Amino acid sequence: MADRILTVNAYTTFDFLSAQVEGHGFDAKAPAVLNVTTDRTDPDRVRLELELDNTEVEELAAHAETVELTADQARELAEELHEHADRLE
Repeated sequence: MADRILTVNAYTTFDFLSAQVEGHGFDAKAPAVLNVTTDRTDPDRVRLELELDNTEVEELAAHAETVELTADQARELAEELHEHADRLE
């Protein structure tokens, strides 16, 4: 990812995932970075950050998506992830 927006280091949650992006008139797959983080001091939100490798998708300009969750929302998401992971097994 030559034009990276997110910082990727040893603490990044997932530094290489297979992702898919859909838009009006296009559908493409690309490598992606997914990170879960909070502020180091006085955190009040959990952040999910996602960035697809824009060099793989001509229709997609370099950008990153961020979703902020409360503690309760983060726990609800974790429960959903556990439930769906159990279904896979």
